[in-house]
Amino acid sequence: MRLYLASTSPARRALLAQSGIEPVLVSPGVDEDAAAAAERDRLGRELTGPELVSLLAVAKATAVADGLVGLADDSGLDGIVFGGDSAFEVDGVLYGKPHDPEVARQRWRQMLAAGGGTLWSGHCVIDRRVIEGRAGARSVAEATAPGTGGAVRAGDEPPVRPVGALALGPVAPGGSALVVDGDRVVAVDSAVLTFADDMTPAEIDAYVATGEPLEVAGAFTIDGRAAAFITRIDGAPSAVVGLSLPVLRSMLLRGFGIAWHDLWAQ
Repeated sequence: MRLYLASTSPARRALLAQSGIEPVLVSPGVDEDAAAAAERDRLGRELTGPELVSLLAVAKATAVADGLVGLADDSGLDGIVFGGDSAFEVDGVLYGKPHDPEVARQRWRQMLAAGGGTLWSGHCVIDRRVIEGRAGARSVAEATAPGTGGAVRAGDEPPVRPVGALALGPVAPGGSALVVDGDRVVAVDSAVLTFADDMTPAEIDAYVATGEPLEVAGAFTIDGRAAAFITRIDGAPSAVVGLSLPVLRSMLLRGFGIAWHDLWAQ
């Protein structure tokens, strides 16, 4: 079974590959800043961490699942589309990618002053499997829609109550939430991180000079040079890398009856 990764993140791809899954990479082409700004305007307030990462995860997965961006080989989708997003929260402030070295330095000073923060990881999976029937190829979502006579998706647990992508409800730092909405499952996971209390300005400068923190949420990577500066993680370590593997597994099983090993490369 194919898993389409609506992301250009090398970390997410590597994490899936280490788990035995070889995803099909598709750049979603989503303007994250514009999407977040539009939602802030709609709500008339700032977004919470769970709201922001779930919004962008849904936007990325939807762009690929609904054909807003093309596949490299112009083939049609047949599998599960996954979109993810991350943000790091410190003292109520959400940090995305710093891009600029001085911004990265300032964020590290703020993170160290706070002692740590919460990494929010948003997930969205959309079912775009194709089945062959007497009426021709149909997506699983079409075949199982009410009134189509299709079979109900199998699973060990019934789907949770359908709600909108941003109606996950409050999620405490270190907690998670998952909702099923038709052919889409949305989830948020989080991990609370503690930083070393003796990190020096010279170490900050040296780390920023590597360029590693510039294009990652929170200005650090747990699977890179910053690992030595993180003393504790309360939550799934994979969520800090870019997607929570336990949550993704649960999304597939509870939403679509898909076992984790069904995605392993043969």
